[in-house]
Amino acid sequence: MYSIFTDIAAAAFCCGVCRLVLQLLKKSYAKRLIDRHLLRKLYHICVGLIVMLCWPMFSSSLWGRVLAGLTSGLGFFEQLIAIGMGKDEKLLKFLKRYKDSRDLLKAILAYVLTIILVAVFDWRTPRAIAIICNLCAGDGMADIVGRRFGGWKLPYNKNKSYAGTIGMAIAGFFTSILFMYYFSWLGYIEESPNMVLGFLAVSIAAALVESHPLSTKIEDNVTVPLASMVVGTFVL
Repeated sequence: MYSIFTDIAAAAFCCGVCRLVLQLLKKSYAKRLIDRHLLRKLYHICVGLIVMLCWPMFSSSLWGRVLAGLTSGLGFFEQLIAIGMGKDEKLLKFLKRYKDSRDLLKAILAYVLTIILVAVFDWRTPRAIAIICNLCAGDGMADIVGRRFGGWKLPYNKNKSYAGTIGMAIAGFFTSILFMYYFSWLGYIEESPNMVLGFLAVSIAAALVESHPLSTKIEDNVTVPLASMVVGTFVL
């Protein structure tokens, strides 16, 4: 029998895991084990993947799907409120990439809204896996790899590199495969060679879109999920 309290408990657990990961990353930054760019991207990678990893804990009801999506945003917005109240000035440095707070807020909103919409409309499907894995693992690794090995720039976008684009495609693809086996083991989907090829096509498309100058002008937290959704509709 469905109980909303079960979904609330699942959301609380998921939020707790995300909060624990953030605290561990902040401690690593404080000890200078990682820099602020790596901290930001690691949190970007972890939140969506942790939320999707917790999806089996939620019911398939509308409330369950909504709560599963909302958990991705609670940690982000809790920290934004702290920043706004002047309680966590260091975190602003951790997350600061954008020209002003409005750009930062738009990027987080795009990230969170994507996961909410995917949870509501693509609950536990191969396309949901592709969208979230390329948004989180793929886009996150593009920045991490690009910063370290990005000397060879793309001819159509000097702000992006071959290493970052290839790293994004590989990370998005292999993370998608891991979640394919995870969801298949739980009985939500049925794995197949065609699905593997579909994930590869989506990850390549998402990486190419992320490398395009348009993704910088709009917001790659919007363009990457859109590309993953469109391609995924045809190949998954």
